[in-house]
Amino acid sequence: MDEHRETAPPSGGAETPPSRTRHWCGVVDQLLFYALSLYFFGYLTSYYLTGAGGATLLAVTMVPVAVALAYLNDLRNGNLYPALGQVVATLVGIVYAGLLLYASYYFVSEFDNIRIYRVGFWSDADKFWGGLVAVLVLEYTRRRYLALALVIVALILYTAYGYLVPGMFNHPGMSWERIITASSLEISTGVFERLSQLGLTLIGSFMLVLAVLRAFGCIDSILVGSSRLAARSPRMLPQAAIIGSFSVAAVSGSGAANAATTGSATIPALIKAGFPRVKAAAIETASSLGGQLMPPLMGIAAFLMAEYLQVSYFDVVARGFAPAILYFLGVSLAVYLLSGHYMQRTVKPRKEPLSGMDFVNLAAYGLAVAALIWFMGVERRAAMSSAQLVFMGLLLGLGVVYFGRLIWESRDHLAGLLRLERLKEAGRPFVRMMETFSVNTAELTVLLASLGILTATFTITGVPTKVGILLMELAGAHLGLMVLVAFAFGYLVGMGLPVAPTYIIVAVVITPFMVRAGVDPWVAHFFAFLVAVFGELSPPTSVVAAVTSRIAEAPFVRTMMAALGLCIPLLIMMAGIYTRPGLVVDPGIAQLPAFFLLLTGTVAAIFALQGEFSPNRAYDWLVRGVLAALGLVIVLHPSEGLAWAVCVPVVLIAAWGFLRAHRMLSEKPLEPEATM
Repeated sequence: MDEHRETAPPSGGAETPPSRTRHWCGVVDQLLFYALSLYFFGYLTSYYLTGAGGATLLAVTMVPVAVALAYLNDLRNGNLYPALGQVVATLVGIVYAGLLLYASYYFVSEFDNIRIYRVGFWSDADKFWGGLVAVLVLEYTRRRYLALALVIVALILYTAYGYLVPGMFNHPGMSWERIITASSLEISTGVFERLSQLGLTLIGSFMLVLAVLRAFGCIDSILVGSSRLAARSPRMLPQAAIIGSFSVAAVSGSGAANAATTGSATIPALIKAGFPRVKAAAIETASSLGGQLMPPLMGIAAFLMAEYLQVSYFDVVARGFAPAILYFLGVSLAVYLLSGHYMQRTVKPRKEPLSGMDFVNLAAYGLAVAALIWFMGVERRAAMSSAQLVFMGLLLGLGVVYFGRLIWESRDHLAGLLRLERLKEAGRPFVRMMETFSVNTAELTVLLASLGILTATFTITGVPTKVGILLMELAGAHLGLMVLVAFAFGYLVGMGLPVAPTYIIVAVVITPFMVRAGVDPWVAHFFAFLVAVFGELSPPTSVVAAVTSRIAEAPFVRTMMAALGLCIPLLIMMAGIYTRPGLVVDPGIAQLPAFFLLLTGTVAAIFALQGEFSPNRAYDWLVRGVLAALGLVIVLHPSEGLAWAVCVPVVLIAAWGFLRAHRMLSEKPLEPEATM
């Protein structure tokens, strides 16, 4: 009875004091988040227009603000230390934000003193506020990317106590004061270094474009359009799912985010069509992985590649189209072959036909991608200014259409436009744009700041040189063995780490030695990029597979292994760029020979894994084995003449297998299904 009396609400329906406290904590959380988000959005958009102060001043000003914003976003979503309760979590969030905002003020007011007059002789206050920002960056990383945080902490301990490590990795050890200054105050390394500056400037400007597309519903329209494609031909449903995922991936640049966005629609549709849950999740995993490969926004690692190679971002994008298209065609073919085995039912689309606004959104999406390519590739504008032009064009165009639609819908009672509900509706896309940009850019900046600490520990201890020498000595002068060693290193690093840190570690530790051994820098860095992308899929950890398996309610390990079979193009490219470097060395027409050779090798591998040539099992396996062997010759043999000759039987056998699969799928009766 006492328990019942405590939990029962008081008469009259009034809230209990704890409930009112939680309510007001929630209000405070939201107000703090949106106030800081508005400041963050306004400051960065102003910087993009003026460039006032330069990237270094921007970093020392906005990195602490970005960290505070990331904490406040977790706070308002109930993810900041939920075990402490909402009230305590709110107090902790306020304290964190207050300290970080004061740190931002301190660094701005002492900017010249810290970077010029007190270099090497920083004050205790400098070290305190610099160390505080670094610690809070690491704490956020611990909560969000545990594996990465553990790697960074291990490197910090190695930096401090290197004298305890035997062998070639022994070093005298660094003082904790040196570790703090290298992680923050030196600016050339640590939380304010070029990685954070890149996140706030170049990548942030592209995030603005993505924020506009999301805010006005362009991403939703892509999914609606892909579902309508499936409605025209029920057998096109798996391909529509891939097209939708790749279209979203072109402007998301994140495999896991893309899987969460599109997988909630595509995976249930594939399951209703008859695909096993594991296969449905694997298809979305393979499709979403293209988010890291698909221009014009190829993920954080592509921006980092441009920074390391000291080239324009478009130079990376221009070379990225061929690998992305090769990957897309390979996955599409593999899924088509699976459709003949698993598709059993037609699935009617849940949504109504495309609306006028959907057509506007799809046109805006297409124009945004085309404009980015035009500005960067034809007019040779800087990537950041290109993104700003596209952002302003999208905001103006979509804003005019959006307000025009609101006015048209209220034409019979224009006074109704001034009602609070209509005003809220009018402002909703702009609030969503600000929120999307602020959250994505802040979280990205915190990730890059943590990577700055990682690279700082690498730099001051000489780890890259030692690891690189060790690995290259093991590999000797043989390129094939060197590639295998580099892949093994990248694979181990990529287990549990996001794409960006994996790329950075491989690019810092491995690629300089590969370039020194005669490998073209573009080949070495694209290899590091592809290995890092593979880390999103590599067993025993895969963030993308974790997302899709959760949506499909499928076993995680089986989903991951099934996705590996669909992502064969990625593995082929990792080997193929060494034997066919033309795929990435020179953009444009020069890529075509290597592209077609590797595409043919990919087709051979996919038919060997997923195809079916005869109901006779022994004969079927024989044909598939021959096809796999011929594919290996095309991909790995150094002679292009031999590779082109082998392409002829491969194309003939693949055409036979494709026609057989097409006949199986087109003649297969499909049961009706009510709706998606």
